[in-house]
Amino acid sequence: MTHKPRLNVVKPNSASPQPPRPLGKHGSALWRHVQRDHRIDNVGGRELLAQACAALDRAEALREVIDKDGEMLCSPRGEIKDHPGLKHELASRAFVTRTLGLTTEQIRPLGRPASACSVTWRQLQEPWNADAKADEPEGDGA
Repeated sequence: MTHKPRLNVVKPNSASPQPPRPLGKHGSALWRHVQRDHRIDNVGGRELLAQACAALDRAEALREVIDKDGEMLCSPRGEIKDHPGLKHELASRAFVTRTLGLTTEQIRPLGRPASACSVTWRQLQEPWNADAKADEPEGDGA
């Protein structure tokens, strides 16, 4: 006779696990929503969720600064440049979506694509090779 593992019944009104460190407003809200829907109890899962929540807090703080300063800034030399916080905000938001598994990117197999591709490298080069030959001066055959 095989021994069945004991199952724990989780009551809907039971307290959800608390984050391992203090979070800001947006991170705390994300923590509550994810814990309400998925109830992450293992240490690794809670740490990943805490990292994602902290990244969301960072992204929102950067967004506030960017909104105050403007997305485009004028350098001392008069050049128009992106706000330096934009790339960090985007990186933080990308980390959150990757960590929570919210990406729509298809998983690609490792290695080169199969030979089912209908266009080869040489076929891609043919238009440029033909243009180069057309630009060459014609010799008089001597």
